[in-house]
Amino acid sequence: MTLRLLLLLLSLSVPFWSSQAFADRLKDLASFGGVRSNQLVGYGIVVGLAGSGDGNSGLTLQSLESLISRMGLQVDAQDLNAKNAAAVMVTAELGPFLKIGQRLDVTVSTVGQAKSLKGGTLLMTPLMGADGDIYAVAQGNLVVGGLGVEGKDGSSLTVNIPTVGRVADGASVEKLVESPFLESDFLVLNLNRPDFSTSAAVAKVINTTFGDGTAIAVDGSSISVFAPSDPGQRVTFAGLLENLEVTPDAPRARIVVNSRTGTVVIGGDVRVTPAAVTHGSLTVRVTEDTNVDQGTTVIAGDGATVVAPGDPVVTPDSQVDASQEPARAFVFDAGVSLSSLVDAINAMGASPADLVAILEALREAGALRAELVVI
Repeated sequence: MTLRLLLLLLSLSVPFWSSQAFADRLKDLASFGGVRSNQLVGYGIVVGLAGSGDGNSGLTLQSLESLISRMGLQVDAQDLNAKNAAAVMVTAELGPFLKIGQRLDVTVSTVGQAKSLKGGTLLMTPLMGADGDIYAVAQGNLVVGGLGVEGKDGSSLTVNIPTVGRVADGASVEKLVESPFLESDFLVLNLNRPDFSTSAAVAKVINTTFGDGTAIAVDGSSISVFAPSDPGQRVTFAGLLENLEVTPDAPRARIVVNSRTGTVVIGGDVRVTPAAVTHGSLTVRVTEDTNVDQGTTVIAGDGATVVAPGDPVVTPDSQVDASQEPARAFVFDAGVSLSSLVDAINAMGASPADLVAILEALREAGALRAELVVI
């Protein structure tokens, strides 16, 4: 997408906040405090690979020796070969309210020299939380979306990522995570994007629906809501809260610039105070070259002079050219909106680099009424 088209689409979105406001469901604006997922991680072994494993990796051989010894067999790591096995890290996300016996999806990633996990089976792997306790156990056949092949001449072909696989419903929950959802006298709603106006609007909608004093806006991010103590009523009440419609306040005026891709996103509430901008470019080009001439040697003797070819003579030849595009000037009036800003920039045909330079200069001059974010 060209810069001109991008800015045109953004200019069409100016009336989004100013002329029409849309109500969102509360479940899309906030989440309940304490109702969160937990990250799990574990170390395991994948077996059954078709020669694409870790080979003679010391970590994998040691893991296999330890695993086999727990089966009541004695084996030396030097007698093993891990070409069909791989050491892996297993990760999962333990969602809120999951009970013992429920299933989780797990992601398996190699940590050694394995080329592919295709066709492998993950052996029983405990999954631990941040506190070191085991909350789930994973095992199962892997589904791998990539592949990799190598030729004897060293050539190779890799499609997607063959060293990462997934086991659907591959883990079973073994320990329950306590939730504060039923412990407190009130529920706490945390806004996904903190804003004092939106926080006050949420409290007002809740009080209008359920009665004054039901909700209190604690700060720009949290709203405390008094809830029934009975678990059944509390769940029903939380469901009603989630489906309330709230009109969020307009976001802060912000311009986001991606310095790597040149993408520029300008919010609809961006304003510019009176300012004059002149933008042009000066190009200096230096060309280095050399001139080579045949040298001569003069030999005189016995009344005669002889001219013989000599060593070549090299002299530098530098050319410096300077060119400057005509500077383009335009003026921003007081309180100019996004549409006027887009029109002015489009009229001068600015590139993404030119646009960033203009915006930074406007910010330094104090004429840009917006936050400039460079990512």
